[in-house]
Amino acid sequence: MTAVNATATLAQAGKFLSFRLGADEYGVEILKVQEIVGGSGISRTPRDSGPVRGTVDLRGRSIPVVDMRSCLHLPRSPESEKNCIIVADVVRAGRNIPVGLLVDEVCEVLSITEDEIDLPPAGGGGLEEIDFINGMGRLDDRDVDLVDVQHLLAYDDLSTIDSMTN
Repeated sequence: MTAVNATATLAQAGKFLSFRLGADEYGVEILKVQEIVGGSGISRTPRDSGPVRGTVDLRGRSIPVVDMRSCLHLPRSPESEKNCIIVADVVRAGRNIPVGLLVDEVCEVLSITEDEIDLPPAGGGGLEEIDFINGMGRLDDRDVDLVDVQHLLAYDDLSTIDSMTN
């Protein structure tokens, strides 16, 4: 196993909202999740680039949407009625902002104990370059890659989010 990036920390035990991207399952800390909305209605903007797919209107507020498939170097999938946007609360530029995470489908809320969390895998799984995966939840019947949303949004290729929320 490899060491976790110095700016990321190993995931802590707790509750995680699990979601799918293709056949793989991921989890995000439930305390970061504000709500889940349908995956349709994303408006493209002239500033869209890389993983930023556009914005979604949430009760009159424009929320930037990040394509999680793009962040994980996966091909863009066709739109489906199962697509969802997980609205997560993150600190960006010194303030709390909501950011939408476009996923293939939302699964369930999982309780993962400290004993069930390992370091992210080293090599082989394609995650060795993805340092915002801050743990692997090892459950009886499956593995869940745990995503550090705050660290994910620190990447330079997501800098357009700052201009979208000002």
